Amino acid sequence: MGCGSCGTGKPTGCKSNGYCISGGCNKLNVFDWLANMDDQVTAKNELLEVRFKNGRKDFFRNHESLELFIGDTVVVDVPHGYHIGYVSMQGDLVPLQMAKKKRKDEEARPIYRKATDADLEKWKQVQAREESIMYRTRKIIRRLSLEMKLTDVEFQADGSKATFFYSADERVDFRELIKVLAAEFHIRVDMRQISVRQEAARIGGLGDCGRELCCSTWLTDFKNVSTTAARYQNLSLNPKKLAGQCGRLKCCLNYELDTYKDALQDIPQLEKPLLTKRGPARLQKTDIFRKIMWFEYEDDTGWYAVDVTRVHEILEMNSSGLKPESLVLSSVEKNQESDGSFFE
Repeated sequence: MGCGSCGTGKPTGCKSNGYCISGGCNKLNVFDWLANMDDQVTAKNELLEVRFKNGRKDFFRNHESLELFIGDTVVVDVPHGYHIGYVSMQGDLVPLQMAKKKRKDEEARPIYRKATDADLEKWKQVQAREESIMYRTRKIIRRLSLEMKLTDVEFQADGSKATFFYSADERVDFRELIKVLAAEFHIRVDMRQISVRQEAARIGGLGDCGRELCCSTWLTDFKNVSTTAARYQNLSLNPKKLAGQCGRLKCCLNYELDTYKDALQDIPQLEKPLLTKRGPARLQKTDIFRKIMWFEYEDDTGWYAVDVTRVHEILEMNSSGLKPESLVLSSVEKNQESDGSFFE
């Protein structure tokens, strides 16, 4: 099986054995940093991580000791039937991942076998129903006047069950909807509510940076993002620029927040203009990492770059009732500073 986005044949970069899983080579991939270490024979080595549609993952047990590799298609046990997925992780890294997600070893269900051509053909036929059923379900939702947005439908490989992913602002009573869907499609129905961030992750797309969305490629934990992060980074509080495709604040606003907080510790918070003999100077802009603050006089349209150290000096002079000649050190002030008489 070739990799469409990596070239012809098995790719040499993503190491997925030619299987680009769920729409792209970077779809929630995990780098196995233990792969080159000496093998340790433990009972936990039979645990595997299997990936399903749109990056959904779960852990399973290779109790039959099948020879499996990353990217292999396997038939796994799920409640009320079986499903097909791709092996996405194996080895000693799996128990560490399970511990991170607080999963117990005994919760891992068994892997039946490698998927055969017959399994894959049936699975392909089942997947072909997903799009038409999703559009039909949306019509039923409108007819029942339910305040919910259907995002995706995922069929179980045996065709007996379908999971409907939806987002909603409030709690939705979908009992009548389940009855209608079960009667019309003759399947077991599972309704699963997801957040708008998870919805964007399942749909995918490109961000303003030109790269694939973080939530679609590697981000799995969605932390709270507030406008305070934008204020720390001197970003314009424009909702259109700060919001991602999910309509919420971009997750990347938190990436460099700690660095900005550390850099801001030396920068004074000005509540009023700096007082000089030329007049009051108001802060217009701050270059956080270069430690430069830009000021403007009322009678001048030009901006003056002032080092943070100089700003602290002027604040100390103002608190003592003194005013410097200007924002920038004059030659007289430099001489006074050099002989230690600047604050006398």
